[in-house]
Amino acid sequence: MNTRRKATVKSGSINLPEFSAHNLLIRTKQGEISPLIFNDVQNRLHKRLEGLLKRTGRVRALILKARQPGVSTYVQSRYYHKLLQRSGVQAYILTHQRDATEVIFEIAERFHKNNPDPQKPKTAVANAKEICFADTGSGYRVGTAGNKAVGRGQTFQLFHGSEVAHWPNAGSHMAGLMQAVPDADETEIILESTANGPAGLFYDLCQAAHRGEGEFELIFIPWFDHKEYSAVPPRGWRPPPAILDYGKLHKLKRRQLYWAWRKNDNLIRACGGAPGEICWLFRQEYPATTEEAFRGSAQDGLIRADLVLAARKFVAGDQSHAPLILVIDIARGGADKTHIINRQGRVAGAIINRSVDSSDLMEVAGIVGAEIERLNPDMCFIDGTGIGAGVYDRLRERGFRCVTLVNFGSRPEDTRKYANKRAEMWGLLSEWLADPMGVDIPDEDSLHAQLCAPGYSFDSSSRLVLEAKEKIRDRLGSSPDAGDSLALTFAETVRRDVNWCAIQPSTNSDYRIFEF
Repeated sequence: MNTRRKATVKSGSINLPEFSAHNLLIRTKQGEISPLIFNDVQNRLHKRLEGLLKRTGRVRALILKARQPGVSTYVQSRYYHKLLQRSGVQAYILTHQRDATEVIFEIAERFHKNNPDPQKPKTAVANAKEICFADTGSGYRVGTAGNKAVGRGQTFQLFHGSEVAHWPNAGSHMAGLMQAVPDADETEIILESTANGPAGLFYDLCQAAHRGEGEFELIFIPWFDHKEYSAVPPRGWRPPPAILDYGKLHKLKRRQLYWAWRKNDNLIRACGGAPGEICWLFRQEYPATTEEAFRGSAQDGLIRADLVLAARKFVAGDQSHAPLILVIDIARGGADKTHIINRQGRVAGAIINRSVDSSDLMEVAGIVGAEIERLNPDMCFIDGTGIGAGVYDRLRERGFRCVTLVNFGSRPEDTRKYANKRAEMWGLLSEWLADPMGVDIPDEDSLHAQLCAPGYSFDSSSRLVLEAKEKIRDRLGSSPDAGDSLALTFAETVRRDVNWCAIQPSTNSDYRIFEF
């Protein structure tokens, strides 16, 4: 135990780093109790937040970080210090898991219990979720994301969201808890997280901040800014070529490079990456840039992020010999949008990749009809699970014979392998993306996120079951419409039959047939 401290600094000190070093104790990663002396990451973060407060009068910050550089500890010290200085101030901390909530609350309890300042306020309330100071009325509470009603109906001046990218019901919390912070000076909202793929509330907020939109400022902390992330390599160690290139790109020292190689090697075993290569999980958990932070995927996703990334960068050759398939995933608007995309052989979205935000089904039918006439596809699949039947009926009424209605919950072709049609289509999409010859998809973060979104399981008959769309919507705030549309191109085997979808039958009997 290392609890040696210099003379106590009064709680009203305006110098947070000095106050923390003299008055606050933490439990280190080694299990020791030691004074909170800010590391490089915490010092840089403090300067950024103080600069933001000075410029705007308040703090609205998004902190995209690697794992465990001490951000949560810093925010707790910041808020504890402010609560000691002001009366009637309430802080609220929301984490992604119950055990994380307990850990963060334990940090605050240790701060106050071991603060040696004899003038520190006494507690009027102190339980597992709340500390309230008797003399000032200030205090704070903690909660766990998941309950949509958590924190509603209350007012806070300081809000800390921890691991926001991993919150369930993130949209509901955004609409509730963060609206509980007044639009006033001296208020703070700090949202911090490791990445969780290019999707969801935290991703959207970071993208908006990167574009200069909204009130939040994005603060990115690459892993190599944390000096603890280094290790002495053994004599004779030589990094593999990919690791060496990575080190040159980011100007890493040899000890940092060895630490990265060792950590990456461990994570490869968890996500199935290729030995010697930087795996997607390392890039997500220990990002060097904001871009690669959001290129990862959930560990239990059906489709691997590295396959999607490869398809985004691959350029396929001419695919005009293959059937042209057009698909429409129908939605009523709002957070979910109708999506139209094509696939031809090993290329998807090259001709059309379009979202339609409309609740008017006849308008959607008109748009789809115009695209059919323009593209003359060999097949047009329409999602018939919800409201797609109305669009299908209108198109058939207009004489489009290529239109086929697909029910995602219907019987699959391979009943031994898949639980329903939706699981089968996504399973075939996954196999298509893994084609060793390479496939070509639009280079879009949104599509990337949606392809990696669905989780999966197996039923009692060992058949693939895809995560329900409702659960994905709750987790990410919207349905994977673009992903569903691409999966829909695998509804049936399609033959190439020139001009067969035209309203009037073709008189040309000399046509080519291709199966795909």
